[in-house]
Amino acid sequence: MIALGKHHELEIDRERIPGLYLINEDGDEVLLPNKYVPETFEIGDKLTVFVYLDHQERPVATTINPFVTVNKFAYLKCVEVSEIGAFLNWGLEKHLFVPFKEQAFKMKKGGSYLIHCYLDDKTDRLVASSKTNRFLNNDLVLLASYDEVDLIASHPSDKGWNVIVDQKHIGLVYADEIFQKITAGDKMKGFVKKVRPDNKIDITLQKHGFRAIEPNAQTVLNMLNAEGGFIALHDKSSPEDIKQILQLSKKNFKKAIGTLYKQRKINIDSDGISLIEK
Repeated sequence: MIALGKHHELEIDRERIPGLYLINEDGDEVLLPNKYVPETFEIGDKLTVFVYLDHQERPVATTINPFVTVNKFAYLKCVEVSEIGAFLNWGLEKHLFVPFKEQAFKMKKGGSYLIHCYLDDKTDRLVASSKTNRFLNNDLVLLASYDEVDLIASHPSDKGWNVIVDQKHIGLVYADEIFQKITAGDKMKGFVKKVRPDNKIDITLQKHGFRAIEPNAQTVLNMLNAEGGFIALHDKSSPEDIKQILQLSKKNFKKAIGTLYKQRKINIDSDGISLIEK
């Protein structure tokens, strides 16, 4: 069986009027319609394709990469709302369906929503849900402090931003550690700050501790070069000014300029920092 919602490497078995028939190692086949057939090919060639249901609910292959695959999260735009649910643009000819019962809030045409794509057990169709929390699980978290992780911004709270961690866990970036604008659906790299005893995950967007010094020092150098060698920031500057100009916390800024000062790359004066000309 060729699973829906996934990419497959399949062999070209034969050419017919509607397109190419592709097969896997078990002999299961799927049609690649003519519109997706490459200009040149030979029987026996292998193609990487995505498989889903077409408008007639038939499994078909496409060479177009969708914006989301099965069991993954993505931020997609609603292009239609009907009497049965909403339809999202996921980059394919047939839109991705979201039943009303799977909408955390009623979707509106033109709006964008964080969703999870899954295969419905009852209908064997790929559908989406904006009730994303039920697809996340922190029962078993095999992460440790300093691990780099992939993040998708989920939603803000009074503590900061909830983020999806590595497409399977929920984590939190605290508000006082956010030094950049975040909107729902943003994809970012982050780092595990702590996994708590109850398996809640604290996330930071910056390398912390001694691992933060080098990249933050480079950030300061980049800004100095961009500003002609001088920035009106110093170790007495307010955290708000530092955040606005460099998107760094005051703690990481002081570590960074301390490193650069020891390396004799900058001068630290009462009115700011400046590059040492060489």
